[in-house]
Parts: sequence; structure tokens; C-alpha cells
Amino acid sequence: MTTFVLALILVTLYTLPANANPACAVCTVAVAAGLEIARKLGVDDGVIAIWAGALLTLIGYWTILWFDKKGWNFKFRNAILMLLSFSMIFAVYIKDLTYTPKPILIFYMDPFLFCGILGGLILIYSSVFYQWMKRKNGGHAHFPFEKVVLPVVALAIAGYAVNYLHICESAASEAATAAIPADGSDIYDFDE
Repeated sequence: MTTFVLALILVTLYTLPANANPACAVCTVAVAAGLEIARKLGVDDGVIAIWAGALLTLIGYWTILWFDKKGWNFKFRNAILMLLSFSMIFAVYIKDLTYTPKPILIFYMDPFLFCGILGGLILIYSSVFYQWMKRKNGGHAHFPFEKVVLPVVALAIAGYAVNYLHICESAASEAATAAIPADGSDIYDFDE
């Protein structure tokens, strides 16, 4: 309940006009509240990673805007700030998770990291999609809070796909893992 009240207070405080802002304050609070609600409800880590990746991407955008306000410019600034912001996802691996790569679609990486990257990309491309839709509509949104609804819905759909369609789990990788001893002793045994 305190998270919800805090989110409402932040929305009230940060509802300032944002010109050419890829991530509005309402989006930031919505993603942060969604992440906290998911953790409290015991949602799968892949779904939480999607929302965490989106939140870290928003933090990167806000950092870029803050650097713009201060006039701090240097070569590759935006890329460095986004990379530093998103790299905070690795803090989860220090205490809570062990990096265990698995085959996911065409990638071989940890499901939490994959879902975090997916969440960040979904947020970026939903913002780009919103700007495209707005341009096609004469510079106006189709409905109130469209800028908020698009990324939240896109992240919710991705969360559904990860949780219920088991995109981050592979039956073949589970069977292969079960066939290999825990100590990995016969992985490279070519004599048989």
C-alpha cells in the first residue's frame, strides 16, 4: 500500500510538460509500481526482469535529460549513460541469482538477463512507435495517456508471453541438463 501511495505522490509531483521527452514521469512511476507489485505477488523472475529492464532504461533516459539540463556533453555520452544505467541489472547476480545461461530462441544467455534486455528494448521501441503514431495523427495522441498506455501494455504482453508461454524455458535444454552429471565430468568424454 505504501508503494502505491508513494507512486501517486510521485505522479502528482512530476506531472510537468515534457517536450521531446522519450520517457515521461508517469511512465517511470508506472513501470516502477508494476515492478514492485509483481515482486510482492510472487511473479516469475522473467516477468520481473522485463519490468526491471524497462525501469533501468527509463533511468538511463532520465540521466541523459539531467545531463542535458546541466550542459554536460561528451563523446558517446548517451550510449555510455544508457549502458551504465542498464548494467545495474547485474547487481541482482551479486546476491540473488547465479548466472546460468540457457538456450533461448536463438540466444544462449541467462533468462533473467534476456528478459531484462527484452524489457529495455520493448520500452525503447514502444516509445518510437508512439512518436510515429503521433506524427501520423497530426502531432496529437489518439487518446489521453497514450504515451503511458503503449509501453505498459507492450510490457504486460511480453510478461504474459514469458510467464505463460515459457519463452525463457526450453524443454530440450532441461533434458540435456538432466543428462549431464552435476560435476560435468563426462561433458568432453569422446572415448565412448
